[in-house]
Amino acid sequence: MQDKPRQPRLAVDCIVLVDGKALVIQRKYTPLGWALPGGFVESGESVEAAVRREVKEETELDLENLRQFRVYSAPGRDPRGHVVSVVFTARGIGKPRAGDDADRYRLIDLDAITETELVFDHAEILRDFRESGARSMPGQKDMTDSAEESDRVPAPSVVAIPRR
Repeated sequence: MQDKPRQPRLAVDCIVLVDGKALVIQRKYTPLGWALPGGFVESGESVEAAVRREVKEETELDLENLRQFRVYSAPGRDPRGHVVSVVFTARGIGKPRAGDDADRYRLIDLDAITETELVFDHAEILRDFRESGARSMPGQKDMTDSAEESDRVPAPSVVAIPRR
């Protein structure tokens, strides 16, 4: 009898901008280190609802101008196993405060990202965001928690990311 194929887990991450800087959290659990706020999508939950929930739990922030940025799916991007992450961008609303599985938070300049500071592929994600010019893309429609409305949001352009 063959082993049942293992499926990737679905997660969300968010590039939360506060005063023009990206918010990162220090993780309480392994893998330890600084990361974008995010986590796993629960059964029956949309990715939009999951990212709002995870950011609220980890930072106490609400999100404004939520937009899907890219999907990251390299099998080795997470040491816990194959995890596919839908990455969003948004503006953080409120006063940040570390909560849930975040020990603390800090704001980092997008032009001062270093590989050693961030876990997973989050340095690559922030570099891609910085290089895309996405922080100044006007006129995109906000994403919502409603499945009906999110179905009407046009999908982002597919962008080929060269291997490094």
